[in-house]
Amino acid sequence: MNNSQHRAATGRSQVRRAELIAIGRKLFADTSYDALCMDDIAKQAGVAKGLIYYYFKSKRGYYLAIVEDSVADLVARAGGDTDLPNAERVRRTIDGYLHYAEHHRAAYRTIVTGGVGCDAEVLAIRDAVREELVATIAEGAYGHRSIPPIARLALVGWLSAVEGTTLEWIGGPSAPGRPGRARLGALLVRQLRATLAVIEEFAPECPAPPPHRRAVRNCW
Repeated sequence: MNNSQHRAATGRSQVRRAELIAIGRKLFADTSYDALCMDDIAKQAGVAKGLIYYYFKSKRGYYLAIVEDSVADLVARAGGDTDLPNAERVRRTIDGYLHYAEHHRAAYRTIVTGGVGCDAEVLAIRDAVREELVATIAEGAYGHRSIPPIARLALVGWLSAVEGTTLEWIGGPSAPGRPGRARLGALLVRQLRATLAVIEEFAPECPAPPPHRRAVRNCW
């Protein structure tokens, strides 16, 4: 096989793997991990079971690949728009985070709660996405990702509250007075603003971004 043929084969393989992950995301969105066996997955995916084993080695490997893909999607959506002013970027980050949770509820629950029981690898994926989101918020607030430990702890505490709030928000049917994504995002941004003000008290080298007209309109 020459280089051109090898690249073509690799490209087809990557496309096929991505297709299987997309199918798996839909399957696990509606059915728990324990309720699906490999025979069920292959049947619903319309592929031979051996093909899934070829790409992912096991059901658990398949599931982990799906979780990692979901995490990449969440981080990409939350961390985009890097050319925006800091306050607007933070607001967009939170809106992107909520948009993902609203439209990928099962995947979001898996990411936040750690997935299958206390699976160490899934928990490690969850911790990695938390670190990335904290760094993204820090960069949006301060212009850099490196912050003192006490500032990091405060942002982790805020993000933990965001996770709990978001799980509650997506957890049931709409009820009278249930806020939409924009209103909930405004609430979370205001809470973040309060957290940043507290951080400044304990770490003066991390001053809270000053509000300005456009930011005030966006509840920053």
